[in-house]
Amino acid sequence: MSGMRLPKQVRIVEVGPRDGLQNEKILVPSEVKIALIDRLSAAGLQSIEATSFVSPRWVPQMADAAEVLAGISRKAGVSYPVLTPNLKGFEAALEAGAQEVAVFGAASESFSQKNINCSVAESLERFAPVARAALEQGLKVRGYISCVLGCPYEGQIAPEAVADVALRLHEMGCYEISLGDTIGVGTPLKVRRMIEAVAAQVPTERLAVHFHDTYGQALANILAALELGVAVVDSSVAGLGGCPYARRGQRRPALHARRHGHRNRRRPAGAHRRRALHQRFPRPLLGLQGLPGLGLWGVTIRFTTKSLKMS
Repeated sequence: MSGMRLPKQVRIVEVGPRDGLQNEKILVPSEVKIALIDRLSAAGLQSIEATSFVSPRWVPQMADAAEVLAGISRKAGVSYPVLTPNLKGFEAALEAGAQEVAVFGAASESFSQKNINCSVAESLERFAPVARAALEQGLKVRGYISCVLGCPYEGQIAPEAVADVALRLHEMGCYEISLGDTIGVGTPLKVRRMIEAVAAQVPTERLAVHFHDTYGQALANILAALELGVAVVDSSVAGLGGCPYARRGQRRPALHARRHGHRNRRRPAGAHRRRALHQRFPRPLLGLQGLPGLGLWGVTIRFTTKSLKMS
């Protein structure tokens, strides 16, 4: 596999409304989530992960999944995937009008047990009927793999373990597989080794990357992935997020940071810069003030190429 073949265009999958908000302890009102998603679509993003149809017992923040999906203003050409970990979640998502779903697993046995209470093999068995049902209904299926570069419980993860899970998801019919560095311990060298192992099993054009910025390596890791031909990158608006089952604190690189990195290398990133830089959030979003991790102290959010500024 040859390196240094940067893709001509990069597609951004915005995961903030689901993956970004799921770890917030204070419940975010449904109308705020809906407004956030609508503003992200207005910014030109074409793939926005809207919510998750999981048990509210495990993730209370996502208890309003059907309400959020029903309340957004869907734009033509924009996909709004939702997470469906099992058939019950899939059926609820289908009833709510979902047109794309996602399943998530892990390359780490310990993390799989902590996150979804089953082994890696058992998780794949659960996902198979979900993927099959979705494809029968004409829905697209995206796959996620957590802990591809390290686990908070096991430490390093073998690239071959990641490749094995990726191959199973690909065989299930996942059109895309997002490789997640859940605790942000990856480095460009580790990224290259992992992607090379996965790409030996799954076509590179089917891969996406999902990095956390725990140690300030996320943008360098994204570049390493781009150099290997990966052309899809997950982002989270304002750097929201973190896994509730990962012990080490982490944040994702914000959407504005990823756009800046791609722009400096003259790679289109799939979002309108002016719209993304000047999206205004109305006063009802003041309900977010004081939420841990959100850090919204004013009524206007402006994305800049250097930082996120609030006023």
